[in-house]
Amino acid sequence: MNKTINLIFIFISLLLLQVFVLNNINFLNTINPYLYIAFVFIYPLKENRFPFLFFNFLLGLCIDSFSDSGGIHAFSTLFIAYFRVSFVKIFFKKIPADFSFFNLKSEPFGKVFNYVVTLTVIHHFIYFCFANFSFQNLSMVFLNTLYTTIFTVILYFIGTTIFNKSQ
Repeated sequence: MNKTINLIFIFISLLLLQVFVLNNINFLNTINPYLYIAFVFIYPLKENRFPFLFFNFLLGLCIDSFSDSGGIHAFSTLFIAYFRVSFVKIFFKKIPADFSFFNLKSEPFGKVFNYVVTLTVIHHFIYFCFANFSFQNLSMVFLNTLYTTIFTVILYFIGTTIFNKSQ
């Protein structure tokens, strides 16, 4: 029960942080961090994926409703949530029997960094492709993906460092 309450607290905290703080950051009109995708990384890896996919869809939909973005956040978040298991198998060499014991805190930093950066790039690329919805702005899609990914990853690792030190 404690894990469930903790996940609900993380869900609500990331939602409120994204909506009321991070959505108001628009550095150079291109950089807007999307830290709410940290929920994909934090949620425990289990065999029953339906609740995980549902909560990620709900989180993306809530961000969409506050951001007026028409489902782009929900789709891009659901996409990386769906393929998360595949990336865990690729980066961490885990099998389904290991999923119940998997924890990012116990993995080497290099693997965690590659995992987080890869899923963040995929999320941001999908988001900016749908946000621009034109091949004429493909260079802007790549630049926005690059800059926003850098800022999001920095904020993610600063946050995990602060919260891991306090525990």
